[in-house]
Amino acid sequence: MGIYVDGFVLPVPQKKLAEYRKMARLAGKIYKELGVLAYVEAVADDVNPGKWTSFPRSVKLKPGETVVFSYIVHKSRRDRDRINKQFMKDPRLEKYMDPKKMPFDGKRMFWGGFKSMVEL
Repeated sequence: MGIYVDGFVLPVPQKKLAEYRKMARLAGKIYKELGVLAYVEAVADDVNPGKWTSFPRSVKLKPGETVVFSYIVHKSRRDRDRINKQFMKDPRLEKYMDPKKMPFDGKRMFWGGFKSMVEL
């Protein structure tokens, strides 16, 4: 026990999904080089809008968009903090650092770090 997980949920315009996938593959490659245990990007398949809350509601999903759920598994919080510092400095990501050039609306993205509670 003791892994650390970063989780992300964000809206992506369907017409930019291929561009997002390209960015995600690059990010995943860099994260793996830096030592993450797992990197996963998943696109919505069965996520209906709920009455009070849901994945679509959480990102204020607009017509023509889909939800992406992502997670990164680290050995520890300490390892995650070290890796994220290196990741943010990687020159291969430079073109994605400008919010206007991102293939999604970063203002409606949310994320957080989680300590493992159960591992099977």
